[in-house]
Amino acid sequence: MTDKVRLGLLSTGVPGLDVLLGGGLTEFAFTLIAGAPGSGKTTLAHQIMFSLASQERRALFFTVLGEPPLKMLRYQQQFSFFDMAKVGPCVRYVNLADDLRAGHFGGVLERIMREVEDFQPGLVFVDSFRSVVQSARDDSSGVTDLQEFIQELGSRMATWQATTFLIGEYAQGDVEAHPIITVADGMLTLAQSSDDNSTLRKIRVNKMRGQAHMSGAHTMRITDDGIRVYPRQLPPLADDRLPGTPLETESRRIPTGVPGLDDLLLGGVPQGHTMLVSGPTGIGKTILATRFLRAGVERGEKGVAVYFEKGTSRLRNAELADMIQAGQVAIIETRSLSLSVEELLDDLMGAIDRTGATRVVIDSLSEIELYLAPEARADLRLAVFRTLSALAKRGVTTLVAVGVDEMRGLMRLAPDELCFLTDAVVALRFAEVGGALRKFVTVVKVRGCDHKHEIREFRITGRGMQVDDYAAPYEGILTGWPRPSGA
Repeated sequence: MTDKVRLGLLSTGVPGLDVLLGGGLTEFAFTLIAGAPGSGKTTLAHQIMFSLASQERRALFFTVLGEPPLKMLRYQQQFSFFDMAKVGPCVRYVNLADDLRAGHFGGVLERIMREVEDFQPGLVFVDSFRSVVQSARDDSSGVTDLQEFIQELGSRMATWQATTFLIGEYAQGDVEAHPIITVADGMLTLAQSSDDNSTLRKIRVNKMRGQAHMSGAHTMRITDDGIRVYPRQLPPLADDRLPGTPLETESRRIPTGVPGLDDLLLGGVPQGHTMLVSGPTGIGKTILATRFLRAGVERGEKGVAVYFEKGTSRLRNAELADMIQAGQVAIIETRSLSLSVEELLDDLMGAIDRTGATRVVIDSLSEIELYLAPEARADLRLAVFRTLSALAKRGVTTLVAVGVDEMRGLMRLAPDELCFLTDAVVALRFAEVGGALRKFVTVVKVRGCDHKHEIREFRITGRGMQVDDYAAPYEGILTGWPRPSGA
């Protein structure tokens, strides 16, 4: 016999979870779902069950000493995945509380098997299995009986070709030290991490026999649609373009919407590049970002704008409001104070896929740090790298604004050296000339392309950002600016 046995994979119906599992849930597996109270175990089990349950693959859900079935059903019905039409013909609930109170594992097992023989399920859930564990006697015979019970249950479920889930309230150390983990084919643990006033839910695949799964803890959210998992992974390298994206588009310049800036850029930003626009507050970064989106709209392109503290209700920007109203620009706003990079990326990529947008504005990186959860905030550079890499993969041209402080004529391009993650850097700054505060712009770099090295004055008018066609005639006012580089 030379042919390998192929394991069947079942799609869980939980967005993002199949990625963690390495393609899906192994059919006929014996899986433990563990976690603290309130971590989402029962919701996860129900979401998987209603996604997979059908006339051909029916589901048995055993409740023990946890929530009574009627109470559990009342809450689970609030999620969009819950299908009342499946309850009865495809999904059956059985309460094992009386059998467990009898204090004999053999009786509980026989009741489970009678229900299995009667309903012929392809899916079996036992919630909460910890109640069975706690009913074991403290002496060695109780533990032995429990282990035999677990092994026998797993063996019989495999014989019936049923995919089985045991749900229980376990701490990580409790599970790893318990004999149940040696019997289980797979194990998922759910947890909540709190830091200051921020809370993030996490999911981890501890074990999944026969397939390569993603390790580590990954963010998850419970929404009206159920659980959504956000795999923590880097996107493919930008050189690995999406199908249908011609390589020659990389050298094509697209206009920024500001003619004077396009002149400095020798025609505009190379398509697919990320341009960092840095400068102090009030210099005009948001106005430039709006003109960048307008230039795309005038060419028939869609755009996506990500705002944080500058929500659409506060911008008072009629030009942007018109583009949003016309469906030419999609807005992503957040008011979550425990945002994860994975969620932001998911929302952003979803908006790009829905609209076909080719331009993105992120305004600004200075504010995103305020909304990231503390553990994500700890490595802002990695968060920015993952976001910009995902955009580069799609060939989207991106303008990223970042606020910087100026001190005694010295210029900072970006906090934490973030400018090295972008393809182009445009620096805006104030300078005092002849008793007046004036604004200046220069192109610091455009990766792989030439550009002009002049420092030019600009003004903000009713038509937006107006850049002079000539280099600033003033001498000595920009001491401390680094020498521009075309690298």
